[in-house]
Amino acid sequence: MSGTVDAKLAELGIELPPASTPGGNYVPYVRSGNLLFISGQIPMIDGKPAFIGRLGEDFDAETGAEAALTCALAILSQAKAALDGDLDRVKRVVKLTGFVAATHDFKDQPTVVNGASDLMVAIFGDAGAHARAAVGMSSLPAGVAVEVEAILEVD
Repeated sequence: MSGTVDAKLAELGIELPPASTPGGNYVPYVRSGNLLFISGQIPMIDGKPAFIGRLGEDFDAETGAEAALTCALAILSQAKAALDGDLDRVKRVVKLTGFVAATHDFKDQPTVVNGASDLMVAIFGDAGAHARAAVGMSSLPAGVAVEVEAILEVD
């Protein structure tokens, strides 16, 4: 049933941002067989990097989860571009990897990355449940607090 994912996004009041262009020598996505690899997405608002800072210093886990959700919206935008505008072609969210810029003593990386994971489950239901890694690091591109990449199974 075409348009199911778009209808779910509308029901949740979500409008996807435009797919951003790469900030380096890479492509935003690669399809290999039935897998779609989405390059790491940083939180962008109005075309500019957002959530600049580190968890445990500038942001708490709840704000970090908002940043991760923003990354997940960008992942969906890239998937939509890769799939000729048809997100119904996503069969399963296979894996998300979340990178969290944080202080050395911050321990809530999983809570932060839940912002992205929760959105995938809200949009795709059981097919949105995925394997995952939530990794802490000292810094990320453009000084953002979170970056998330994805592997999707597609039709």
